[in-house]
Amino acid sequence: MARKQAADYEDKRRAIVDEAARLFAEKGFAGASLADLAYACDMSKSLFYHYYPSKEAILYAVMRGHMDDLLTAIDLSSENRPEALHDFARRLLRLYAGAAAKQKVLLYELANLPKTERDEIIAKERRLIDHVEGMIAGAGAAPEQASDNARGVARRKARAMLFFGMLNWTHTWLKPSGAVSRDDVADMAADMALAAG
Repeated sequence: MARKQAADYEDKRRAIVDEAARLFAEKGFAGASLADLAYACDMSKSLFYHYYPSKEAILYAVMRGHMDDLLTAIDLSSENRPEALHDFARRLLRLYAGAAAKQKVLLYELANLPKTERDEIIAKERRLIDHVEGMIAGAGAAPEQASDNARGVARRKARAMLFFGMLNWTHTWLKPSGAVSRDDVADMAADMALAAG
Protein backbone atom coordinates (compact mmCIF):
# COMPACT_ATOMS: atom_id res chain seq x y z
CA MET A 1 0.00 0.00 0.00
CA ALA A 2 1.31 3.45 -0.90
CA ARG A 3 2.26 5.77 1.93
CA LYS A 4 -0.46 8.36 2.63
CA GLN A 5 0.62 11.97 2.13
CA ALA A 6 0.95 13.98 5.32
CA ALA A 7 -0.90 17.29 5.65
CA ASP A 8 2.43 19.11 5.48
CA TYR A 9 3.69 17.18 2.43
CA GLU A 10 4.12 20.24 0.18
CA ASP A 11 5.71 22.25 3.00
CA LYS A 12 8.25 19.47 3.51
CA ARG A 13 8.98 19.34 -0.24
CA ARG A 14 9.62 23.11 -0.24
CA ALA A 15 11.85 22.79 2.83
CA ILE A 16 13.85 20.02 1.09
CA VAL A 17 14.29 22.21 -2.01
CA ASP A 18 15.49 25.16 0.10
CA GLU A 19 17.92 22.99 2.05
CA ALA A 20 19.13 21.29 -1.15
CA ALA A 21 19.79 24.67 -2.76
CA ARG A 22 21.90 25.69 0.22
CA LEU A 23 23.77 22.37 0.28
CA PHE A 24 24.32 22.20 -3.51
CA ALA A 25 25.55 25.81 -3.52
CA GLU A 26 27.96 25.08 -0.70
CA LYS A 27 29.29 21.63 -1.71
CA GLY A 28 28.31 21.36 -5.36
CA PHE A 29 25.81 18.83 -6.65
CA ALA A 30 28.40 16.05 -6.91
CA GLY A 31 29.84 16.83 -3.47
CA ALA A 32 26.51 16.75 -1.63
CA SER A 33 25.22 13.26 -0.98
CA LEU A 34 21.62 12.27 -0.45
CA ALA A 35 22.66 11.24 3.07
CA ASP A 36 23.95 14.81 3.65
CA LEU A 37 20.66 16.21 2.47
CA ALA A 38 18.57 13.80 4.53
CA TYR A 39 20.66 14.69 7.61
CA ALA A 40 20.28 18.43 6.94
CA CYS A 41 16.50 17.95 6.61
CA ASP A 42 16.40 15.83 9.78
CA MET A 43 14.87 12.79 8.09
CA SER A 44 15.92 9.30 7.13
CA LYS A 45 16.98 8.49 3.59
CA SER A 46 14.04 6.12 3.24
CA LEU A 47 11.59 8.86 4.27
CA PHE A 48 13.35 11.21 1.87
CA TYR A 49 12.25 9.05 -1.08
CA HIS A 50 8.64 9.70 -0.08
CA TYR A 51 9.20 13.31 -1.18
CA TYR A 52 11.61 13.00 -4.13
CA PRO A 53 12.69 9.92 -6.10
CA SER A 54 16.31 11.03 -6.61
CA LYS A 55 18.90 13.70 -6.00
CA GLU A 56 18.50 14.78 -9.65
CA ALA A 57 14.77 15.28 -9.08
CA ILE A 58 15.60 17.63 -6.22
CA LEU A 59 18.11 19.52 -8.36
CA TYR A 60 15.44 19.91 -11.03
CA ALA A 61 12.95 21.16 -8.42
CA VAL A 62 15.47 23.77 -7.22
CA MET A 63 16.09 25.05 -10.76
CA ARG A 64 12.50 24.82 -11.98
CA GLY A 65 11.18 26.71 -8.95
CA HIS A 66 13.84 29.40 -9.25
CA MET A 67 13.26 29.84 -12.98
CA ASP A 68 9.49 30.00 -12.49
CA ASP A 69 10.06 32.74 -9.91
CA LEU A 70 12.36 34.65 -12.29
CA LEU A 71 9.82 34.40 -15.12
CA THR A 72 7.36 36.37 -12.98
CA ALA A 73 9.61 39.41 -13.64
CA ILE A 74 8.28 39.48 -17.21
CA ASP A 75 5.54 42.09 -17.50
CA LEU A 76 4.24 42.05 -21.05
CA SER A 77 1.94 45.00 -20.37
CA SER A 78 4.90 47.34 -19.88
CA GLU A 79 7.49 46.04 -22.34
CA ASN A 80 7.03 48.89 -24.84
CA ARG A 81 7.57 51.66 -22.31
CA PRO A 82 10.93 53.50 -22.45
CA GLU A 83 11.80 52.41 -18.90
CA ALA A 84 10.72 48.78 -19.42
CA LEU A 85 14.23 47.32 -19.17
CA HIS A 86 14.91 49.30 -15.99
CA ASP A 87 11.68 48.03 -14.44
CA PHE A 88 12.43 44.45 -15.50
CA ALA A 89 15.98 44.61 -14.09
CA ARG A 90 14.63 45.92 -10.77
CA ARG A 91 12.04 43.13 -10.56
CA LEU A 92 14.68 40.54 -11.42
CA LEU A 93 17.14 41.73 -8.77
CA ARG A 94 14.39 41.80 -6.15
CA LEU A 95 13.72 38.14 -7.00
CA TYR A 96 17.44 37.40 -6.63
CA ALA A 97 17.34 38.79 -3.08
CA GLY A 98 17.37 35.86 -0.69
CA ALA A 99 17.84 33.39 -3.54
CA ALA A 100 21.64 33.43 -3.77
CA ALA A 101 21.94 29.66 -3.25
CA LYS A 102 19.33 28.90 -5.92
CA GLN A 103 20.97 31.34 -8.31
CA LYS A 104 24.37 29.74 -7.74
CA VAL A 105 22.93 26.26 -8.34
CA LEU A 106 21.30 27.48 -11.55
CA LEU A 107 24.56 28.99 -12.79
CA TYR A 108 26.83 26.06 -11.93
CA GLU A 109 24.84 22.81 -11.89
CA LEU A 110 22.72 22.79 -15.07
CA ALA A 111 24.89 20.08 -16.67
CA ASN A 112 23.90 17.68 -13.86
CA LEU A 113 20.26 17.56 -14.95
CA PRO A 114 19.03 14.82 -17.28
CA LYS A 115 18.65 16.13 -20.84
CA THR A 116 14.85 16.53 -20.83
CA GLU A 117 14.86 18.56 -17.62
CA ARG A 118 17.94 20.51 -18.71
CA ASP A 119 16.23 21.42 -21.99
CA GLU A 120 13.18 22.65 -20.07
CA ILE A 121 15.31 24.92 -17.85
CA ILE A 122 17.20 26.23 -20.89
CA ALA A 123 13.86 27.01 -22.59
CA LYS A 124 12.83 29.04 -19.54
CA GLU A 125 16.16 30.88 -19.60
CA ARG A 126 15.61 31.53 -23.29
CA ARG A 127 12.26 33.19 -22.51
CA LEU A 128 14.02 35.65 -20.21
CA ILE A 129 16.73 36.35 -22.77
CA ASP A 130 14.20 36.80 -25.59
CA HIS A 131 12.23 39.21 -23.43
CA VAL A 132 15.33 41.35 -22.82
CA GLU A 133 16.30 41.24 -26.51
CA GLY A 134 12.81 42.45 -27.38
CA MET A 135 13.03 45.36 -24.94
CA ILE A 136 16.45 46.32 -26.28
CA ALA A 137 15.14 46.24 -29.84
CA GLY A 138 12.09 48.25 -28.82
CA ALA A 139 14.16 50.90 -27.05
CA GLY A 140 16.05 51.64 -30.26
CA ALA A 141 18.69 53.67 -28.43
CA ALA A 142 21.21 52.63 -31.07
CA PRO A 143 20.37 51.93 -34.73
CA GLU A 144 21.72 48.39 -34.64
CA GLN A 145 19.47 47.50 -31.70
CA ALA A 146 16.33 47.73 -33.80
CA SER A 147 17.91 46.26 -36.93
CA ASP A 148 16.94 42.78 -38.04
CA ASN A 149 20.08 42.24 -40.13
CA ALA A 150 22.54 39.59 -38.91
CA ARG A 151 24.83 42.11 -37.20
CA GLY A 152 21.92 43.83 -35.45
CA VAL A 153 20.52 40.53 -34.19
CA ALA A 154 23.95 39.38 -32.98
CA ARG A 155 24.65 42.66 -31.19
CA ARG A 156 21.22 42.67 -29.55
CA LYS A 157 21.81 39.13 -28.27
CA ALA A 158 25.26 40.16 -26.99
CA ARG A 159 23.72 43.13 -25.16
CA ALA A 160 21.10 40.85 -23.58
CA MET A 161 23.75 38.36 -22.46
CA LEU A 162 25.94 41.15 -21.05
CA PHE A 163 22.89 42.47 -19.20
CA PHE A 164 22.32 39.08 -17.55
CA GLY A 165 26.03 38.72 -16.90
CA MET A 166 25.94 41.96 -14.92
CA LEU A 167 22.91 40.92 -12.86
CA ASN A 168 23.47 37.18 -12.39
CA TRP A 169 26.59 37.57 -10.28
CA THR A 170 25.33 40.25 -7.89
CA HIS A 171 24.84 37.54 -5.26
CA THR A 172 28.64 37.36 -5.01
CA TRP A 173 29.32 41.03 -4.27
CA LEU A 174 26.24 43.23 -3.74
CA LYS A 175 25.74 44.14 -0.09
CA PRO A 176 22.07 44.83 0.72
CA SER A 177 23.04 47.51 3.24
CA GLY A 178 25.76 49.05 1.05
CA ALA A 179 25.87 52.48 -0.54
CA VAL A 180 24.64 51.08 -3.88
CA SER A 181 21.12 49.61 -3.81
CA ARG A 182 19.71 46.75 -5.86
CA ASP A 183 17.66 49.28 -7.81
CA ASP A 184 20.81 51.33 -8.50
CA VAL A 185 22.56 48.25 -9.88
CA ALA A 186 19.49 47.29 -11.93
CA ASP A 187 19.35 50.78 -13.45
CA MET A 188 23.08 50.74 -14.24
CA ALA A 189 22.78 47.36 -15.97
CA ALA A 190 19.79 48.56 -18.01
CA ASP A 191 21.57 51.82 -18.93
CA MET A 192 24.63 49.89 -20.13
CA ALA A 193 22.53 47.41 -22.13
CA LEU A 194 20.72 50.28 -23.84
CA ALA A 195 23.71 52.58 -24.37
CA ALA A 196 24.50 53.51 -27.94
CA GLY A 197 27.75 52.22 -29.35
